[in-house]
Amino acid sequence: APARRTYAHPQEMIFLFFLKKRTRIQHTKTQIVETTRQNKIARLIQTELSDIFQKQTSAMRGVLVSVSACRISPDLSICRAYLSVFPSERAEEIVKNINDNQRQVRYELGTRVGKQLRIVPELKFFIDDSLDYVAHIDELLRK
Repeated sequence: APARRTYAHPQEMIFLFFLKKRTRIQHTKTQIVETTRQNKIARLIQTELSDIFQKQTSAMRGVLVSVSACRISPDLSICRAYLSVFPSERAEEIVKNINDNQRQVRYELGTRVGKQLRIVPELKFFIDDSLDYVAHIDELLRK
C-alpha cells in the first residue's frame, strides 16, 4: 500500500483541496467555465469600462457605447471586452478608435481599480453584434 502523506495541520489538507478545486478550469465541448475570481474581475472591469465610456461619449451627441460582456484569461492578463455601439453603422469606426487608444483606456482603468488589482489586464475590444442579430432574426420572423 502507498504511504499516506502526513500534514502538519488538518487545515493544510483542506486548503490543498480547495486550491486544486479553485484553480482548475473545467472544459466542456464548446464552453469554458470560468473561475469565481475571473468572474469577479470581469464584472469589476465591465462596470468600470462602462463608466469610462459613458463619460467619454457624453461629449459626442447621438453615440452610446456600452460594455455588454468581459471575458478574462485564466492568468488574468488579457481581458476581451465586447462593446455594443449605437448607432450600429458607426460601430466599426468607434471600436477601431477605442482600440487605437487602448493605452489611455487601460491607464484610466488602472487609476480606478489599481487598489483592487495588482496587474491591470491588457484590453482587447470587439464589436458585440448580438443586438443586430436579434433584430435581424425578429425581422425574418415577421416576414
